[in-house]
Amino acid sequence: MTKKKQRGAKRSARRLDDALGALGTKSAQRPQNTGKNRNKTKSGRNQNRRPERSGYQKGQNNQNARRDNYQKRLDSTKQSSANNQSAAPEIVGAAKIRPKVPEALPLKSEKMSAVSRLTARVFKKPAIQEVVREPTAGGIVFRMSKDKKDIEILLIQDSKGRWTIPKGHIEPGENAKQTAVREIGEESGLYHIEVLMWLGKIHFQYRRIDKLVLMTTQIYLVRALDDHETPTKEQWMKGIKWFRFNDALDAIEYEDIEKLMLLAKNKIRQGL
Repeated sequence: MTKKKQRGAKRSARRLDDALGALGTKSAQRPQNTGKNRNKTKSGRNQNRRPERSGYQKGQNNQNARRDNYQKRLDSTKQSSANNQSAAPEIVGAAKIRPKVPEALPLKSEKMSAVSRLTARVFKKPAIQEVVREPTAGGIVFRMSKDKKDIEILLIQDSKGRWTIPKGHIEPGENAKQTAVREIGEESGLYHIEVLMWLGKIHFQYRRIDKLVLMTTQIYLVRALDDHETPTKEQWMKGIKWFRFNDALDAIEYEDIEKLMLLAKNKIRQGL
């Protein structure tokens, strides 16, 4: 073998030794993946992995979350309403105002019975065939109290329990003033009276089967002259009584008459 070939063989052997040395170093640095190490790796992955949930558990959790949110909103709403009620000012001693109704109209307290409602549905009202006008007259009867500081008004209670003034139909041959005097005597038993002035008139209407009744009432201011004369009611009445003026305003059931009573008070205070 020539020297040239010997040098080439030495270089090849040296390169092979270098390659085997490098390969041995890498295998020494790499840890051997035994079965125990593989189990540790898999267990670590399983610990980091999120546990899987079934479809039923997911639905239950969503339903519980929605229920909790609804309960929170409901509690907040109740709390806010309670705060608003506590913050609202309390009205102490508020008087109950009773609404007035026009003359001869039914009161709201007069409720129809079940039989009446059924009858009205089954049997319809007949059509109006005639319009009837009925003139009437009456008076606001007053006297001064015993201490002369207040005005007292005479009111009668009709068959329906409503407080009003004495009044009635104008008979043939009478005028409105004469009718007022006669009706006051018949309905209250007061005959020692004096008609002072005309106050006004009120209009109302009602239905009588197939007739529409248009009623006009002339109202006069009347003074009771005899303080010892006791009012006496008729049989169809439920009561008759002298009222203090403010009590009479509260007791009267009709708005139109109430307005004329206020006018009468002004006239009396002014000395007529």
